Amino acid sequence: MKHIIILGDGMADHPIERLDGKTPLQKADKPMMDFLAKNGRTGRLITVPEGFPPGSEVANTAILGYDMNKVYEGRGPLEAASIGYEMADDDFAIRCNIITIEDGRIVTHNGGNLQTDDARTLINYLNDTVAKPINEREGCERVRFISGIQYRHLLVIKGGNKHITCLPPHDHPNEQWEPLLVKAEDNAPQEPGRLTAQQTADIINEMIKRSQEMLPQHPYNKKKAENGQRQANSIWPWSGGYRPSMTTLTDQYPQIKSGAVISAVDLIKGIGHYAGLRIIEVEGATGLADTNYESKAQAAIEALKTDDFVFVHVEATDEAGHDGDLELKMRAINYLDQRIIRPVYEAVTAMGEPVAIAVLPDHPTPVELRIHVNEPVPFLIWHPGIQADDVKQYDEVSCVSGSYGLLRLNQFIDTLMNT
Repeated sequence: MKHIIILGDGMADHPIERLDGKTPLQKADKPMMDFLAKNGRTGRLITVPEGFPPGSEVANTAILGYDMNKVYEGRGPLEAASIGYEMADDDFAIRCNIITIEDGRIVTHNGGNLQTDDARTLINYLNDTVAKPINEREGCERVRFISGIQYRHLLVIKGGNKHITCLPPHDHPNEQWEPLLVKAEDNAPQEPGRLTAQQTADIINEMIKRSQEMLPQHPYNKKKAENGQRQANSIWPWSGGYRPSMTTLTDQYPQIKSGAVISAVDLIKGIGHYAGLRIIEVEGATGLADTNYESKAQAAIEALKTDDFVFVHVEATDEAGHDGDLELKMRAINYLDQRIIRPVYEAVTAMGEPVAIAVLPDHPTPVELRIHVNEPVPFLIWHPGIQADDVKQYDEVSCVSGSYGLLRLNQFIDTLMNT
């Protein structure tokens, strides 16, 4: 049997008064998810191990069965792999958002929905105006920005120390930015050949402040200011680490002889890279609600013809949650349901070999909180011939009664692979 996971990032939520105390999943138009839940089996999953932040880098890696205590190195190294940057042993790679700050507060984590072409121009500008002075002072290429997608980029610090505290900007909307600056961990170890944790924190904080001086001077932001639009006026590095050591999914699960990952997000592509999955690039995949759903679905269908395992990741529901946009989140749930899950289901039921379909989020991103929270998420598994449980629809409340009960971490993919 082949397997496909379709993941709606941040899709789970909380009850909302405007929805008569229901969650977006309970109220959204999602007939395919409900059909698969009614005809399959459901449960809930703890995706974030104790002591780890409820980020997508943790949850998605855990969903794929990895022990975070053994492999976790933060988002930066994963996104480096996706971008095509091969980390050296002494590299420290850290995710670097371009964000919007107004009146001393973090207004948005995405630079006003910064687009990739504009972001690439700003990254080149940052290398010239922020990184270059530090490298000249250090007498080496100590720091370097590397372009990613939209607002998501990479900062590499040669000899950087990972024992620092960096707070994700999407977890601190409308908060003052200065108290959130990077700090060295208490009693941070000194590692041979690397800067101290305090030196690393000082360099990053220097770059944040310098970026806030230089970015408003760029023509892109000057035009934004003239039009009364949000500027992409600060960097915000977070979630860094060293090169991770991960075995492939093929090594862990003999059912997977080959696999593929489909996502617009560098982080997910990086996880796929280290997991040994083939990365499929889809034209028009954006990571937002305007992503190319149809082409993602078709790419997944084509991959299932040759691969044993496909992981399809859709970011739109998470972005809507971070923006606090309830209507957009419900629309994104419907898009996922009708424009990806429906065509995938219709295609796999016509295939000669049975395919198991799993649907779940990685974590909740409640629209009224606008941040990730560490709570169990609902999941469903369907395949031809599965004995259905009593759950009739797919949502956070219904799946509490699912026959799989409450699973933890790698138990989900173990269960899926053994269906």
